[in-house]
Amino acid sequence: MIEVWAPRADRVRLHREDGSPSELVAAADGWWRTDAVLRPGEEYGFLLGDADAVRPDPRGRRLPHGVHGPSAWFDPHAHVWTDDAWTGRPLAGGVVYELHIGTFTPDGTLDAAIGRLGHLSDLGITHVELLPVNGFNGTWNWGYDGVAWYAVHEAYGGPAAYQRFVDAAHAAGLAVIQDVVYNHLGPSGNRLPEFGPYLRDESSNTWGLSVDLDQDAVRAYIVDNAMMWLRDYHVDGLRLDAVHALHDERPVHILRELAEAADALSAHLGRPLTLIAESDLNDPTLILPREAGGYGLTAQWSDDWHHAAHVALTGETAGYYADFAALDALPKVWTGGFFHDGTVSSFRGRPHGAPVPAEVPMWRLVTFAQDHDQIGNRAAGDRLSQTLSYDRLAVAAMLTLTSPGTPMLFQGEEWGARTPWQFFTSHPEPELGRATAEGRKAEFGRMGWDESVVPDPQDPETFRRSHLDWDEPTTGDHARLLALYRALIRLRRERPDLTDPRSTSLSADAEGGEDAAHRLFRLRRGALEVLVNLSAEPVELAVPADADILLATRDDVRRAGAAVLLPADTAAIVGPSR
Repeated sequence: MIEVWAPRADRVRLHREDGSPSELVAAADGWWRTDAVLRPGEEYGFLLGDADAVRPDPRGRRLPHGVHGPSAWFDPHAHVWTDDAWTGRPLAGGVVYELHIGTFTPDGTLDAAIGRLGHLSDLGITHVELLPVNGFNGTWNWGYDGVAWYAVHEAYGGPAAYQRFVDAAHAAGLAVIQDVVYNHLGPSGNRLPEFGPYLRDESSNTWGLSVDLDQDAVRAYIVDNAMMWLRDYHVDGLRLDAVHALHDERPVHILRELAEAADALSAHLGRPLTLIAESDLNDPTLILPREAGGYGLTAQWSDDWHHAAHVALTGETAGYYADFAALDALPKVWTGGFFHDGTVSSFRGRPHGAPVPAEVPMWRLVTFAQDHDQIGNRAAGDRLSQTLSYDRLAVAAMLTLTSPGTPMLFQGEEWGARTPWQFFTSHPEPELGRATAEGRKAEFGRMGWDESVVPDPQDPETFRRSHLDWDEPTTGDHARLLALYRALIRLRRERPDLTDPRSTSLSADAEGGEDAAHRLFRLRRGALEVLVNLSAEPVELAVPADADILLATRDDVRRAGAAVLLPADTAAIVGPSR
């Protein structure tokens, strides 16, 4: 049976390849149905009312001609899976790797990415997180302008290639997390409002009109989409984009609905399924158990951890970084997860956030020194590696991979990639492309940036510059940094203190003055200490008599009697040898 929710249409016809439309029958609550059967790969769409324009299926899995063309019938059960022995991976104790299919490899396809999975498993990654792959208009894009949530972008290889990628990832021991966007739809190719009230005309967020969560069918559209990834594509988890933009006044929030559905499917499949929220709210309700009044999501990002680490490493204190110049910023996020936990945010001009209860395991916070947003939404899309020395990049690695949260890396971070990660689009509509480029330059101009350093997102070179250079990891400081990342992930796996989820095992101290990038930190996890010298001079920090240097960012970090000598811009993990 083929069905479509189209309460705004007084007539719906199925359009097929042979050009013979057939009528759908109206059912309850705005649904239309037909018993017609489509062949695998057959192109089809819907005619709404008496219009002659073919519209793609809102739940169509494949768009061979892009978001303005017809859908193609895809049978998700045709793939012969080889992952029967795959039992999944829990997020606890894991290391996440965020990547963008279009720039991860020169070819920018799912099949090409399969060829680099060995690099990730050798590194020690447990979960690979893909930026959105749903259908969007144009050839390349970050993916957050998607309008076809059920389709896999054709330039990446489409849905069959996606199944091959997940199968190969599981064979390499890697869980797959898919980034999904349920808070808005992109500006080009969105035909959903022609079918029904998917959006609220009177309510918007940063990216456009809000999704209408008062509609039962819209809520089902979201939940069914989430279950599609987890069930039909064998995905192990979802990263839920900007959930603070999901305006939901229902008694049961859509996030709780998603968590309940994922937990039920997990019980049926017999493997863990992970839901990670990106949220601007610093609200632990997202990850509290439902029994405690929370939504029961698995984890959420902690941007505060990024901000504190970024300021400590770079000294940058403009904009929302201002509050994180405080001496206690890094120790506070180390021990508590959030910096703003009810404190006043000067950037927002009001109190912000709430404390993470001590009972919440720290791995439920995903922490990172770099990610696609924090790099790509800088004026020039510059990574830490384009401004920091090797020594400071090594300290960033140490902080990230000893973090009490679940650490996440962004593609190429592990070798200090010199390629930028810039904001790129390929809107076919000249007016939209021009507005996007001019709007971005104007936005950064208002923040005091020289507009000449802001790349044109529509320029194909902006996209090409953002591709990883896979010749880098084998040379010089790139290879040296990669070796450190591997050693840190291996040590994280070997020493239980580095994955202990209890906040009671954590403590932290800091010394230094007003300059955020010239400080000393002692960050403790159980019996282990992470010693960090971000000052301009060598220092000696006292350690227990039985403490060995387990790993250091440089060879000249050494024991000096009852202390450890840390040259400028170095870090070390110390503790009992066993």
